[in-house]
Amino acid sequence: MSTALVTGATRGLGMAASRALAEAGNRVLLTGRTSADTERAEDSLRREGLDVQALELDVTSPSSVRAAAREVEQRQGYIDVLVNNAGILPEATDAAERQFANPDLFQPTFATNLFGTVAVTEAFLPLLRHSTAGRIVNVSTTMGSLNDQADPDSPYYGMVVPAYQSSKAALNSVTISLAKSLADTDIKVTSVCPGFVQTDLTPVNKEQAPLTPEQAARIIVTAATLPADADSGTFIDDNGRVSW
Repeated sequence: MSTALVTGATRGLGMAASRALAEAGNRVLLTGRTSADTERAEDSLRREGLDVQALELDVTSPSSVRAAAREVEQRQGYIDVLVNNAGILPEATDAAERQFANPDLFQPTFATNLFGTVAVTEAFLPLLRHSTAGRIVNVSTTMGSLNDQADPDSPYYGMVVPAYQSSKAALNSVTISLAKSLADTDIKVTSVCPGFVQTDLTPVNKEQAPLTPEQAARIIVTAATLPADADSGTFIDDNGRVSW
């Protein structure tokens, strides 16, 4: 049985992705910042008959990341899929008028969206290397595409949340670098855009978003189950390749 670890798995897209991966036959390690949240998510999905396990992991805490990796190593010694889903968008609730951006929001945004992903990936790579078909999925967004940010015809052109967008652009760069560093392995790395999703992260009324978390989770499952001959180091959504 394959084992998938999902960060930010206690609600929204992370919860939906965990459910979808478990329904696809994976054992899923549900991670979140507090044991109360992860155990609540575990109980909910187990009542659906799914094979899930709670694991406390705060991506912004190096000691928490290390402790979680040690625990998984002791439990089973490997994982097959790492879904770096944890993300924040504090600019969505920053109502103060700005000349451009709130500099104070860059640090926490990057701490979760970028630095946390790098820390988790580094800690769990030794366990992924024990898999015969390791997959790393970085949950990004087309709003982080430099091409789309600069294209007046893009539906994302008018969206200006610079801390969030730059953190995801940096995450896409990490995807490329990681894929190159793992080119001599069977591990594949993919950035995915789940689309405009009805979650608390949505920077407008989430009811306006066309996709449910369950629908958006499909692209995560796609990247988590790439065939052996698939390319690594790509950026995809439900329609195929996304421009960097």
